[in-house]
Amino acid sequence: MVDAARARKLADRIQRIVAEMLERRIKDPRLGFVTVTDARLTNDLREATVYYTVFGTDEEKAGTAAALESAKGVIRSEVGRQTGLRHTPSLAFERDEVQDNAQHIEELLAEARKSDAEVARAAAGATHAGDADPYKTSRDEDEEGAE
Repeated sequence: MVDAARARKLADRIQRIVAEMLERRIKDPRLGFVTVTDARLTNDLREATVYYTVFGTDEEKAGTAAALESAKGVIRSEVGRQTGLRHTPSLAFERDEVQDNAQHIEELLAEARKSDAEVARAAAGATHAGDADPYKTSRDEDEEGAE
């Protein structure tokens, strides 16, 4: 087992290496507009998961996933060369769903704002069903006691 701080530093280094490789060395035409968002490394430094986002249609996203899978060996070799680890971690690429989740949350918030506006519009001209102040005050008690 390795210190968690060391694993995090190595994961950051792997993220930079992979991003650099995708930008400069991997020339696969299926590779779309990819951004490496994060990399996580297990504490035993054996497996690295690289998270990425890609813009485009579902077909372009699938093509990018296939391009990353086919370039995995070259990228892993470069990671091993630049990190100098005794055992180069195996790489797994996962599409980061953060943007999709954020867009879904934005849609839900917009729907909630619209619903709140409708409720406020309906309540604008509304009046109380009974008295405006249904609670007795001390003045009301004085009037009852005087009778």
